[in-house]
Amino acid sequence: MSGEDTIFVAGHRGLVGSGIVRRLHKAGCPHILTRTSSELDLRDQGAVRHFFAEQRPRRVVLAAARVGGIQANNTFPAEFLRDNLLIQTNVIDAAYATGTEKLLFLASSCCYPRLCPQPMKEGYLLSGPLEPTNEGYALAKVAGIKMCALYQRQYGFRAIAAMPTNVYGPGDNFHPAYSHVIPAMLRRFHEAKCAGTDMVSIWGTGNARREFLHVDDLADALVFLMENYEEEEHINVGFGTDVSIRELAELIARVVGYEGKICFDVTKPDGMPQKLLDVSRMAGLGWKPAIGLAEGLIATYAWFLEQKEILRVDAAATRT
Repeated sequence: MSGEDTIFVAGHRGLVGSGIVRRLHKAGCPHILTRTSSELDLRDQGAVRHFFAEQRPRRVVLAAARVGGIQANNTFPAEFLRDNLLIQTNVIDAAYATGTEKLLFLASSCCYPRLCPQPMKEGYLLSGPLEPTNEGYALAKVAGIKMCALYQRQYGFRAIAAMPTNVYGPGDNFHPAYSHVIPAMLRRFHEAKCAGTDMVSIWGTGNARREFLHVDDLADALVFLMENYEEEEHINVGFGTDVSIRELAELIARVVGYEGKICFDVTKPDGMPQKLLDVSRMAGLGWKPAIGLAEGLIATYAWFLEQKEILRVDAAATRT
């Protein structure tokens, strides 16, 4: 990134957005523009247009989205569809209309069909039905991918889309009901360890396979793409290997130090049977991840414990 760039990171307080901001600071980018949701509601078309007309960022990373795990997606599909359509439509169109030089849109690997051939190539998009448990979110993200492609085709707007795999790391959401699989398991095993619980139940059969990418690797990849990628077609960003949910649970239990039994609730859905991205195009550009899963989980658990300690200290200070 050039030091003269002004880059707007939409969603800077989320998992991916905060990782991007850290990466940009590391690269020496002094002009990072951010807004909280209370300062700028990206669902409000008028507010977004006014912001872009006033600030005119040269580059935009659109990492803002309504996100959640399988339970949240399955419970609130209409909200996931509506809010994400509004956010991405408003930002992409306002960026184009006010002369933004380049925009990067963050999609999601759940956009691929439920029974997609593995590993999933970019060309498999829209080749079959979506996974029903996250259909609303996935449909919105597909629309965002296509909006970038068609704005590039019709208007020559340099809008690109990256398709990341499952992301985890510092800044993740550890909400007990609405978090993704890694933070949900880390919290559940931690609480079971602290409580002395002899069993932890995990949704599904444990056979579903998932690929995971540390947020710092993703942030590095996105900065790389802003400098090195211009194509209309979206591009996959992943680690290149996957693990079963059973293997993930066993690894997280070891990281946390939980020694009880792990059970799988087969009455609950697995979601897509497998999600592994074909990352050959990204590798061909010269980028690859650097943080292994075990290393990343150890660091993420340490961050979680640090946040809990901060909250504990703050609560004690409030009581006094």
